[in-house]
Amino acid sequence: MSQQGDRPATTDDWWGRLYDESARDTGPAGTPDDTIDDRFDSAADTLDGGDDVPSTRTYGHAVDAIAVDDDEDDAGDDEDEDEGVGPASRPPAWRESPGGRPVTRTPAPAPAAEPAPAPEPSVPTPAPVAPAPLTPRPRAPWEPPPAAFDPTDPAADPTPPPPPAPPPAAPRDPRATDPRPPAPPPPPPTPAPAARISHVGDSPPTYEAEPTALPAADAEELDQLVADTVLDGARYGTYTLRAASLRGDSARYRGEPRRDALLTARFGAGPGALVLVAVATGARATEGAHLSAADACRWIGGAVGRSHSRLAEDIRAGRRGDLKSGLHRLTDRTYGKLRARAAELGRDPEEYTAGLRCLLLSADPDCRTRVFFGVGGGGLFRLRDGAWQDLEPLVPEPSEMRGAPVVGYGSVPTEQTPKGDRLTMDLEITKAPGPLVEEPVPPPPEPFRFRASVARPGDTLLLTSVGLAEPLRGVPALGDELAARWADGEPPGLATYLADVALRAKGYADDRTAVGVWEA
Repeated sequence: MSQQGDRPATTDDWWGRLYDESARDTGPAGTPDDTIDDRFDSAADTLDGGDDVPSTRTYGHAVDAIAVDDDEDDAGDDEDEDEGVGPASRPPAWRESPGGRPVTRTPAPAPAAEPAPAPEPSVPTPAPVAPAPLTPRPRAPWEPPPAAFDPTDPAADPTPPPPPAPPPAAPRDPRATDPRPPAPPPPPPTPAPAARISHVGDSPPTYEAEPTALPAADAEELDQLVADTVLDGARYGTYTLRAASLRGDSARYRGEPRRDALLTARFGAGPGALVLVAVATGARATEGAHLSAADACRWIGGAVGRSHSRLAEDIRAGRRGDLKSGLHRLTDRTYGKLRARAAELGRDPEEYTAGLRCLLLSADPDCRTRVFFGVGGGGLFRLRDGAWQDLEPLVPEPSEMRGAPVVGYGSVPTEQTPKGDRLTMDLEITKAPGPLVEEPVPPPPEPFRFRASVARPGDTLLLTSVGLAEPLRGVPALGDELAARWADGEPPGLATYLADVALRAKGYADDRTAVGVWEA
């Protein structure tokens, strides 16, 4: 209620009276010099310590932009974008708060009766100068404290303080015992592996090391072809087996088939199993030499396979005599079949024959007996303690090869017993003399070879054909190189073993077959 007794003013009347353009300002009368620009200059002097500030005309747009009750807010923002006046060029007093809303400051209202000042001419923008060193500035009361480093704040220092230096270490008493174990010494440098040579001797062999020509083939007899190289291996009990057979350099150059044949077979299972390795070499310079060698391996394999149980038992029991006589009979049967095959082909027995050498190995881990037998040339070697030993059984001279008398050649006459008794009547009939035989007596057959030995851990047994036995005996450098390669006692892989067997020597170009047995 009005104190003068008038009726109370309604909300609409109060709003109209407050914003009536004809009403006189009820605030204190301002002096002619008290304007908005003067108040802005006074506030800037207070905050900046009295330094020179830009002209009030330069920041007139910013003042209009932050007046929340002014109708020209949008126009002021557009002018900021056009003239390049952004937050970075505003005075520090109008810094934006962390919340994103501008801090508003409404200036005091100007007297209504005072006319607006005339527009001043535009002031040209001064040329850019080097910035002066920044000095710390006190924060205004209405500004919130900075939550993090602000690159626009000249008082902020982005460089972190250096870490404190560690305290100096106390001198160590040489008499004190260090509880930590001493550091192990660095391992010695591993020497680079030596390059593997492909031949021994002063000069390389005449022929190339790789195959050149294939043997001729018959469309109706393709089963008679043999491969250039055969490679096999196994491991039983305490030994590791490696076997390889390859054509010689001369046969590879001329396109001749490999005359060496190789057979590896296991008969039985478990500890009673028996492993047979047979190596055969056909007669040199004869037709079908590779076929006779294959027949010899196949027929001795069949004979051993049919008697493998008895042979395995004799080997484990160490019956040397029984083994020698039994294997001798099996070998004779094999050569009997070769002679029969030669008769079928209409050829002489000497042309269709082969040298045969075999190894019998038991699969029982407790049995280390190794049995060798055969007929013909070749080699049997053992590498023990880094040195080679030649185990080839000695062949007796022909004059020493004497057996029981043969009927008609030095035997006792059938008509007289050792006690002098005559079994038949002597009718005193004179017999005509027989024809004179001038042909030379055929040489005695190849003697049967047999050897049974007990292997030691670390031994390497090597059974070879003639093509490798001859260079091993004639070129000491070949044996030295193989001994160096197999010195560690570990069996090589199949590929490595093949490369070792193929190590060449000048003057030796025959087929090579080698069977190696490494004892664990």
